[in-house]
Amino acid sequence: MKLNGAEIIIACLKEQGVDTVFGFPGGAVLNIYDALYKNRDSIRHILTSHEQGASHAADGYARSTGKVGVVFATSGPGATNLVTGLATAYMDSIPVVAFTGNVPTQLLGKDSFQEVDISGITMPITKHNYIVKDVATLADTIRSAFRIAREGRPGPVLIDIPKDITAAVTSYEAEVVQPDKPDSDSVRKSSLEKTIKLLKDASRPMLYVGGGVLRSHAEAELSEFLEKFDCPMGVSLMGHGSIDTEERRFTGMIGMHGTRVSNIAVSNCDLLVVIGARFSDRVVSKASTFAKKAKVVHIDVDPAEINKNIVTYHHVIGDIKVVLSKLNAMLDKPLSHTAWMEQVAKWKVEHPVKVAGETRRPAEILRALSVVMPDDAVVVTEVGQHQMWAAQFYHHSPKSRFLTSGGLGTMGYGTGAAIGAQVGNPDKRVVNVAGDGSFKMNCNELATMARYRLPVIILIMNNHTLGMVRQWQTLFYDERYSETTLDTEIDWVSLAQAYGVKGMKMGAQDDPKAILSAAISLKSPVVIDCEIPLDNKVYPMVAPGASIEEMIEEVID
Repeated sequence: MKLNGAEIIIACLKEQGVDTVFGFPGGAVLNIYDALYKNRDSIRHILTSHEQGASHAADGYARSTGKVGVVFATSGPGATNLVTGLATAYMDSIPVVAFTGNVPTQLLGKDSFQEVDISGITMPITKHNYIVKDVATLADTIRSAFRIAREGRPGPVLIDIPKDITAAVTSYEAEVVQPDKPDSDSVRKSSLEKTIKLLKDASRPMLYVGGGVLRSHAEAELSEFLEKFDCPMGVSLMGHGSIDTEERRFTGMIGMHGTRVSNIAVSNCDLLVVIGARFSDRVVSKASTFAKKAKVVHIDVDPAEINKNIVTYHHVIGDIKVVLSKLNAMLDKPLSHTAWMEQVAKWKVEHPVKVAGETRRPAEILRALSVVMPDDAVVVTEVGQHQMWAAQFYHHSPKSRFLTSGGLGTMGYGTGAAIGAQVGNPDKRVVNVAGDGSFKMNCNELATMARYRLPVIILIMNNHTLGMVRQWQTLFYDERYSETTLDTEIDWVSLAQAYGVKGMKMGAQDDPKAILSAAISLKSPVVIDCEIPLDNKVYPMVAPGASIEEMIEEVID
């Protein structure tokens, strides 16, 4: 059949099973939006307040559903407004396909109105990108983009399409998209056998688990592996939700804001098995002292991560779900590390996560949130102290989802991502744990929540400061609080109501459980302004460049 470029885009989205697109229209994508209008019964478009919000929404949709997130933007500033969202998705390995419009092909490279080289701009922050200059290649380009976004280590892909290509007509033939199937044949048997030998020979083993387990949907395989391997397990920030945080072998996060138990165990284990994690500097800190007593085994789908930050003793390259399934089958009987597990249990008693003084309030709020939210809730965060508290004090499990910007640390991520998560999971409860500094960056998306009546709860940890930066200024800059005090009074309740969203206030003495329960019962968008003390701190903490054993801990009052 004959279709124009815009119609081919919509047809290919249908091929890929896409039923939701986030975006913002403009001149260069008018043909695409016209085709979308004609197909509005089969593809839902969510109009955000800003293209960055749309990119984060596509990211949150992808993380919470396992599907590819899709975002549309026009040329020039519309396209550049996607950059932060694409970089966020790239750093955290999230499958997103972004479609940008551009000026007609004959105007490319001439500094035309609203023209930018978006493919050049996004080259370092996308898994791949394209500029389509021939409508005959458009369908195959879109199919390739979705395949690349999904396969191996997922990531964002951008397709830039000049306006004349969306109007040009060519032949189109539909294709049936084959379901994704992890590559199991490329995993080397010899690598698996050596891993099994190292597992059996270890007396003080430990697991360090990252977001790769969640990306490959390997939570069940990890649980079986942990049961058979019998050892302590720590996580990166992105690894939360891969195992229940109440599992007896779970020791908490590793690294800068990790638990003392996790950091001591990493420093004293004789085998560290790293699964779907990339040795971020926030985990490793001083590389020369990280896991210095251990043989390091790295299991990852991306060969580029092997020996990049930490030199490993052995590695296995392959899809995490496939590798763990094979290792589970090869472990003929469960291993036992009784003495080591007893030592770790003793450390847990000696070094609990300390919550004292002013920092009690965030812990109280987040523990109350764990009680009132359903087991399958989606918890999203902005970036800062509240993000770390949500990681530390909320009860995470494979039933729930924890969406946070780990690699890029994007303030302004949360509300857009929460919108995407709620659109993708209409029957689940979604909460965005925010700081007042981060929320100012994306509060315009309250208009989107109101427009589509999305029952997202925005929980603002309001300490009237850029809390994490202030913490660093307190500890390392002799309390010189340069530009971190947010002394402009904002009435968040009134702001929410101005957008048509319910606003609630949680004072310092109010019962968080009662207020959170009331917010959930409304089943509509809610902003809760939670007063917390100015100088709350996130502890434990490792100073930049120090060994992860050298932890700063707060004084118990």
